[in-house]
Amino acid sequence: MTATPKESQVTGTDTWQGVVADWSGDKETFAMPWGKVMMWIFLLGDTFIFGIFLVGYMAVRMSTADAWPETGEIFAMTVFGHEFPLLLIALMTFILITSSGTMAMAVNYAYLGDRRKTVLLMAATALLGLSFVGMQAFEWTELIVHKGIRPWANPLGAEQFGAVFFMITGFHGLHVLGGVIYIAIVARRVHRGHYEQKGYAIVEITGLYWHFVDLVWVFIFAFFYLL
Repeated sequence: MTATPKESQVTGTDTWQGVVADWSGDKETFAMPWGKVMMWIFLLGDTFIFGIFLVGYMAVRMSTADAWPETGEIFAMTVFGHEFPLLLIALMTFILITSSGTMAMAVNYAYLGDRRKTVLLMAATALLGLSFVGMQAFEWTELIVHKGIRPWANPLGAEQFGAVFFMITGFHGLHVLGGVIYIAIVARRVHRGHYEQKGYAIVEITGLYWHFVDLVWVFIFAFFYLL
């Protein structure tokens, strides 16, 4: 119901004094926890960092005079005597996307107040993230030990390949490992009922971070492995 002219004169909502009172009254435009705001700011900064890395990678790749290695050959995996290009990378991508699904369900059950399912789904997310890190360690070992690729050398083509590969995937891998630790800590606190009074927005904030890490991997997968 709109205020009558007489009521507006009394409350002052239609005057400049009313506008000043609103702005100085510490009112919220959107009801959002500070933790969530800070996470969005952090993710925005991280978006710039990963964006710079990927743009730098494309610039290096297009400017190098040496042949860029075929990723389908370098990252091929042999299973039962048959070679499958990008098999390991496809598995890593599937695991990370699946973990996004388990994390989304954990957020849903957290807001429904089901602590048991929330903890179980967060634990599943952490285990999937840990599997991804393990596979990445295996991938790095294959490149370093068996194919002789280093950040400063690459016997299979352009030397810059090793530098940008280890920098981008290593930085992303650290984010995944940090996310696993973060999820494990929050899940432990959920299990202990630490957020019964505070609310479960922290689970959603944790999910925001995890979905961001997964989204970044999709871009790395597309730019680095497929192009």
